[in-house]
Amino acid sequence: MSHEFAAINPHASQPTSLRALAGSLWRNRALILQLTRRDVIGRYQGSAMGLAWSFFNPVLMLLVYTFVFSEIFKSRWGGIGGNDSKTLFALVLFVGMIVLSLFSEVLNRAPGLILSNVNYVKKVVFPLEIMPVVTMAATLFHGMVSLAVLLAAFALFNGYVNWTAVFLPLVLLPLVVLTTGLAWILASLGVFLRDVGQTIVIVTTLLMFLSPVFYPITAVPEDFRAIIMANPLTFIIEQAREVLIWGHQPDWLGLGIYMIAAIVVAWAGFAWFQKTRKGFADVL
Repeated sequence: MSHEFAAINPHASQPTSLRALAGSLWRNRALILQLTRRDVIGRYQGSAMGLAWSFFNPVLMLLVYTFVFSEIFKSRWGGIGGNDSKTLFALVLFVGMIVLSLFSEVLNRAPGLILSNVNYVKKVVFPLEIMPVVTMAATLFHGMVSLAVLLAAFALFNGYVNWTAVFLPLVLLPLVVLTTGLAWILASLGVFLRDVGQTIVIVTTLLMFLSPVFYPITAVPEDFRAIIMANPLTFIIEQAREVLIWGHQPDWLGLGIYMIAAIVVAWAGFAWFQKTRKGFADVL
């Protein structure tokens, strides 16, 4: 693969167009897949169960959510009663956690991506712009495992799976694009400002409580509902629940608008990363 990177100078200006972004992802698709596989397997390297942990983690979390919120807190989602509401609350909550994890894990890791791969900057001429993409791909793998657990639990409790679940990739796509764009920005900032890593953890924690993960939007007082709706996670969480839990089609117009905004953010993030990357070698 080295011949593909030979023409890249780490101190030279890099292309910032959407075409350049698409070209880089296509040229380096095999490398992205290879690094994603290494990231996924490396997370559990040395453990006795290995990759099986990626399955057991969401299973255990779902069991804990079901027990704590249905048996201890006696929680009900949006006033829905009946015996089914016990398990329903856990499933609805789990959907929110899957979307939240997809967003927060990538952003929390982003500031350290370049710092933890200094050799790629200094010793090897390497397409650094793929690092946030690799992180997103690895996180998507774990998210898909959690989704499989959710769908299996939903089928077990209800005897069926909503056909609208097929729309979930289209629901998540705008968030994936947006998150990757933000990851490019944070990966660059993390090189120059070492406090970014600690700051983003606080921000993602705040967003968790300002997202309708543990409560329905209807439970939020009208005066504060606008704050919750301004959270980029809120719309995607609600749409994911529409297709997975409630069996409704998503808000296509809303997803279209979100996608346009996400592409703008992703392009801006990629451009920022490309503009600033020539300074990485001097700082590290």
